Amino acid sequence: MKVSREWATPLTIGSFTLMAVTGVLMFFHLDSGLNKTAHEWLGWLMVAGVAAHAAANWLGFKRYFLSSRTGRGIMAVSLLVLAGSFVSPPGAQEGGGSPPQLAIRAITQAPLAQLAPLTGRPVEQLQADLAAAGIAVEGPQATLASAVGGNREQIGKAIGVMFGKR
Repeated sequence: MKVSREWATPLTIGSFTLMAVTGVLMFFHLDSGLNKTAHEWLGWLMVAGVAAHAAANWLGFKRYFLSSRTGRGIMAVSLLVLAGSFVSPPGAQEGGGSPPQLAIRAITQAPLAQLAPLTGRPVEQLQADLAAAGIAVEGPQATLASAVGGNREQIGKAIGVMFGKR
């Protein structure tokens, strides 16, 4: 298929609109439904759209690299900001993370006997409920981490069993 401005530019505009709206909603914690999922997965449309748009407009795009000091400067600053985004902030320690990450880590590393009271069930019932969902926790002193490792899907499933509707 030939790369054409006819479809590359509208794809770029449409995917940018999707990313901008869902990103702003997420920033202000106003996202709902599938906003976050759409932002994460449909972001690939933006990657494809921008790549196609750059290919369809290659001569103009190339000019920013060769003859525009402003264009090169903006791209250099963007690359520096991108590189900086991989650096941990001062004072960040191993084992840190966002509050949800810390909570999930605490839940997965706590013995089932400590989690059972939080769920309002006896440990034996919680263990049986998890087993019915396909998550075998070996005993009251075992942890979810020992049962599922780092499998995020299984961790989510276990948290749903423990704290979701019964």
